[in-house]
Order: sequence, then structure tokens, then C-alpha cells
Amino acid sequence: MDMNSRSQVFDDILSAARSIAKEVAAPNAADVDAQARFPRETIDALKRAGVLAAPVPVAFGGPGCTMRQLAQICSALSGACASSGMVLAMHYIQVACIARHGAESEFFQSYMRELVRDQHLLASMTSEVGTFGDTRSSVCAVERQGDRFVLNKDATTGSYCAEAEAILVTCRRAADAPKSDQVLVLVRKADCTLVQTTTWDTLGMRGTRSPGFRLESSGSVEQIVPGPFAEGSSQSMVPYSHILWASLWWGIASDAIAKAAGFVRAEARKNPGTVPPNAIRLADASVRLQAMRHNWLALADEFDEIDARADGRQELLGMPWALKMNNLKVGASEAAPQLVHSALQIIGILAYKNDSPFSLGRHYRDALSGSLMVSNDRIAAKSAGMLMVLKDD
Repeated sequence: MDMNSRSQVFDDILSAARSIAKEVAAPNAADVDAQARFPRETIDALKRAGVLAAPVPVAFGGPGCTMRQLAQICSALSGACASSGMVLAMHYIQVACIARHGAESEFFQSYMRELVRDQHLLASMTSEVGTFGDTRSSVCAVERQGDRFVLNKDATTGSYCAEAEAILVTCRRAADAPKSDQVLVLVRKADCTLVQTTTWDTLGMRGTRSPGFRLESSGSVEQIVPGPFAEGSSQSMVPYSHILWASLWWGIASDAIAKAAGFVRAEARKNPGTVPPNAIRLADASVRLQAMRHNWLALADEFDEIDARADGRQELLGMPWALKMNNLKVGASEAAPQLVHSALQIIGILAYKNDSPFSLGRHYRDALSGSLMVSNDRIAAKSAGMLMVLKDD
């Protein structure tokens, strides 16, 4: 597939995502939020449009979308329904881990072709009882028994695991391995039992359906992603998470500011020739929204440039890149609710009412999740440690 063809394929995927956002996700978003239910209509529409396979490399029949392109798709969907956008972003993160670290495996080569054909939805299970939120350590271990494995895990959260065709699970490499010596294992839905252990009645992101689960599974050892998860985390899971999440939070904020802009224009039409007082607040919010967008776009482009180089993956393991990812995550997760708050102040009571076309309650609650998805305090502590030893270029 040449560059022009790939560009056209992406344009078609982005156009489909935008249409689904408007025609499917937005009309169902309020009910998804109110019922804390999985956004099934939206995900099914994304499957039919082939959007779920966007990260799969061209070599395995996929579109081979870049980080910048994936981020644009996520941002297009999240303004309509943040839960739908988050499910898509987390799915893309899992697909990227397989595509980037399993490409030499015949099993994962076949699985990626299967994913393109059947549009499987992949979920994630990285949390665990006893690790206190540290995704880079595990209590459970994968047990190899000949050419089979057994893997059982007690997870504090399992994002939409009950709805997915497969789950990528972190665990120790073996029963005698240290907590930090982890691997990533693909667990098919047909090969596991999930028992829900907690509820999911949250302030926001209610449609992601992320309660705790006890997982019992088995499968072929071929389903263990090659290489240590430490490398996979730094080179793939972390950058894909923080860049796609940042684009998603921007999508929420962008839709809130668009509502505010529509409100201000309506006010201006009532008094032609005058500028409404709240237009000044809108101008300020527009500056901050633009800066937020440029930040995730710039780092998406930088990731794509680094990854295209022969030695690029080594750079992704370095401290300077890790600090950039930390800064992006903290900055974007804090900027989004601030921008939604600005939109609320511009619109006033109509944004505060849940039955108003200008309502921002769902946007506000969804945006607040950002600072908790991998705690900003935990990330700041890691950044502080790096800044103590990192020398300025």
C-alpha cells in the first residue's frame, strides 16, 4: 500500500469515526452515562466501519495508522461520548502492544490478521489487589505447563473486560520471578472465567464498565507476548496511553468549549453590533484549548518520528522521553476539567442543568477522571526523581 492509499484509508476511517460520533455515540451518550452501561451501539458501529483495526500494520492487512492519526480518531469520538472514546483508546493501546512487540511471533501475526477480519475488541487488566496501583509490579504469575499456561489474577479494575473478545493481562514471568519481572499475556474470552468482585458506580467514565474481576484462564504459551513488559511498557503502553488519553481529554474539552461558543454567538445575535461580556472568557479558553491540542499533536508527531528511526525504540526507553510523557499526562488531565469549568462559567445555569442542550455535567465528570487514571501524584513523584538527575540539554 503506497502513501497515498494509506492516507485515503485513514481519511475514510476518520470520516467514519466522525459520523459514528455524531449519529451513534452522541444520541446514546446520556443513557450510557445514566445507566453506567457499555456503549454497545457505538462499538458495534466502529466494528462495522473497520475502525478497531486502525493500529494493525499494513503487513498484516491493517491500515497501519500512525500515533497522530490514532489520536485524531480518539479525539473525534470522545467529544460525543467520552466513555466510547476511552474504550477505543484503551483498545488501540492493547493492539499497539501486540503489533509492536509480537510482530515476530507467528501466533500474533495470525491474530492481527484475525483482528482485522473480525474486528476483535481488546481489553486491559493491569491492576491487581496487593500492588496498590503500581502497574509495573504483579502478584500473580503465569504458570507454564508444557505448551500451555495457567494464569489467575485478582484485579481491582478490569476496563470493559466482560465486553471484550480478549484481554491483555500483566503478570510475573514465573512463580519465582520478582514482582517487576513482568510479561503481557493475551487471554481469549473463550479461555477464561471472569467473576465480578466490585461494582462500577462512578462519578464519570461510567460507560467504560471497569469493576474488579477475578480472572481464571488458560491457553497456549504462544499467547505470551515476547519480551519483557518493562520494555513494552516504556516503548508502547505508556506513550500510546498518555498521547491517546491526552487527545481524548482534549476532545471532551473541545466539545464543552464548542457549546460555550454556540451560547455566546446566540447571545450576540440578540444584540447585533455588541460583544457579549462572556466572549472575553471564551477568547481566553480558546487560547488554552489550542495550546492543549498542540501539545498532544506535537508529541504524537515526535513519537512517530522517533519510532521511524532504526534506533528509535532505545530513545523511547530514555529518561527525557519518559519525562515528556509524564508532563503531557499531568498537563492534559489537569487542563481538561479547567476548560470544561471555563465553559460552564461562560454559559452559566444552562450548563449546570442536566436537561439543557448546553449541559456540561457529563463532560465535567468524565474530565475529572484524567488525574486519577494513573495518579498524577504518583507520576509527579517519578518526575521529581528524574529531574534530580536529568541534565538539561
